[in-house]
Amino acid sequence: MKNQFPLVGIVGTGAMGRGIAQIAAQAGSRVLLLDLQPGAAQAARQSIQAQWQRQQDKGRIASEQALAWSSLLEPVAAIADLASCDLVVEAIVERLDAKQALFAELEAEVAAHAVLATNTSSLAVTAIAAKLHRPERLAGFHFFNPVPLMKVVEVVAGLKTDPAVGQALATYAQQMGHTAVHAQDTPGFIVNHAGRGFGTEALRVVSEGVADFATVDRILRDQVGFKLGPFELMDLTALDVSHPVMESIYHQYYEEPRFRPSVITAQRLAGGLLGKKVGEGFYRYDDGVAQVTAEPAAPSVASIPPVWVSPRAARRAELYQLLKDLGATIETGASPSQSAITLVAPLGFDITTVAVVERLDPARTIGIDMLIDDAATRRRVLATNPATRVDIRQAAHALFVRDGKAVSVIRDSGGFVTQRVVATIVNIASDICQQRICSPRDLETAVTLGLGYPLGPLAMGDRWGPTNMLEVLFNMQTVYGDPRYRPSPWLRRRGAIGLSLAHEEEH
Repeated sequence: MKNQFPLVGIVGTGAMGRGIAQIAAQAGSRVLLLDLQPGAAQAARQSIQAQWQRQQDKGRIASEQALAWSSLLEPVAAIADLASCDLVVEAIVERLDAKQALFAELEAEVAAHAVLATNTSSLAVTAIAAKLHRPERLAGFHFFNPVPLMKVVEVVAGLKTDPAVGQALATYAQQMGHTAVHAQDTPGFIVNHAGRGFGTEALRVVSEGVADFATVDRILRDQVGFKLGPFELMDLTALDVSHPVMESIYHQYYEEPRFRPSVITAQRLAGGLLGKKVGEGFYRYDDGVAQVTAEPAAPSVASIPPVWVSPRAARRAELYQLLKDLGATIETGASPSQSAITLVAPLGFDITTVAVVERLDPARTIGIDMLIDDAATRRRVLATNPATRVDIRQAAHALFVRDGKAVSVIRDSGGFVTQRVVATIVNIASDICQQRICSPRDLETAVTLGLGYPLGPLAMGDRWGPTNMLEVLFNMQTVYGDPRYRPSPWLRRRGAIGLSLAHEEEH
């Protein structure tokens, strides 16, 4: 295939600019490097060459390949040196005035056919292009750090972007070895928008005193399959990066409750607890290794009372089988005896609400999260209510660890931990589709490649049931009275008529 852009200019040679330059050269483009800092472009060239040398040392590329790629990199001194470029990608500071001024200079220098692209992650592409004479030639071309390893790029159309510009950038992304996803110009585009549910909902769980940071991370890793828990992830990305993104998207959406940031991250950012790079964040790091307090041992109890299961429990038949496999004595009467553990398994409701509605003794009532098939998880989660007796809690804990599976016991929470975080992720993704920001297919691709989720958000919703997601959200809205849990029309309509969340209506 003919190279889409034979001559490419990169303005701004920090981490992102270097990464883009590297993969552009690997695609066979000649790459001109420009940076206002004296010596920065030359340093960038040397840094990229060092990356190729490391690959050569590991036997991944031949020396001839490294030399060929290196010959394509050329530092330049002025914007006028970019006049012959077919594409210029901007990767400078995230300030609207700076980007607008740069593109005004570029427009005066480059040829009429040249495409202009911004790697902005948080600013509106439409606003960046607003002062150009030909705003149709500019699009967003948003890569993720580290660029050579994160194999997805968001191609973002401003209000006046020519569709042919977006298509040309998508073709070039493929030539660079990346997958392009198309997005409309909205705050956070796809990945940063879709990623709001994971961290912000986990922060709400902690802010309610439901569980600590490490417990939430363990639950979401072991029940859902996330590679990193939300607090591990925020420590890795650093709060001076992630908290401003939370605030930016929240304010750009005019204080949309679904994106509400947390005082926890604001306070920790102010206190300098930024994460792994400074040795302390949600965890403390020794030689780069998180110091995590060990889980408390399961309690040892002399005997376990019989167990009575609520007739409204989610996956009730499955729960009965699990209890049999664990050797529990199961009561099958219409109501529990005075000595029984009263087990409930709600979707979205907290344990207190279920105890009141079902007229159960709260002192003997404890909940288990059954959203996900027990066989598919590495951890069970139990939740007490404020009145649950210690002996009931300990007996339930001892029972559910009998087969060696890990158990976390949390305080009362509408939606436990997994239900509320997964439902929030699915709901935000559904609303991205409802707003036609991108196609369902591009959303799933962007999130799995850009965020590393075990499943795309829509696939999560389909796997664990759109109707279950709706029940969790409706019931959490009842418990908390918070509009952040209102279901997206996309989710509500597809759940109501039994369609996949990835289904698009025909026109």
